[in-house]
Amino acid sequence: MTLNPTPAVTPPDPAFEAKVRESFARQPFMATLGAALGAVEPGRVEVVLPYGEGVTQQHGFFHGGAIGAIADTAGGYAAFTLFPPNSTVLTVEYKINIMAPGKGERLIAVGEVTRSGRTLTIVRVDVYAQAGETRTHCATATQTLICLHGKSDRPNDLRAEG
Repeated sequence: MTLNPTPAVTPPDPAFEAKVRESFARQPFMATLGAALGAVEPGRVEVVLPYGEGVTQQHGFFHGGAIGAIADTAGGYAAFTLFPPNSTVLTVEYKINIMAPGKGERLIAVGEVTRSGRTLTIVRVDVYAQAGETRTHCATATQTLICLHGKSDRPNDLRAEG
């Protein structure tokens, strides 16, 4: 359920979905966690993390770091869907509140753009723990992302400019 639906927008890059999916596929950390992209829509992205022992803490719940990692990624890519071609995204800051244990078969992070500006974009991310058909809202994050205009999203391009 979306509390504040993202207003209908036309992304400046008609290939936004392919751009997001290709970029996500180049993230070794998401692959290490076992995360995958779900829905990719203008201003909205889902990241899904299946339960696995490697992403848990001592009580068997999803680790807060895993919750934060997929929240950061869902929010970043939600912003990226609204960025122009020949740009990339970086997180400036985020804050997360974990409100319930991440307990279930998977986590689903849903990033939705609140405001997309020329340089900074604000995103809200809600993270749900799913057990069977039941989803528990376990965390909410707010995030600020920067659009780096004229910068490639390809590996090594930013490091070389450093």
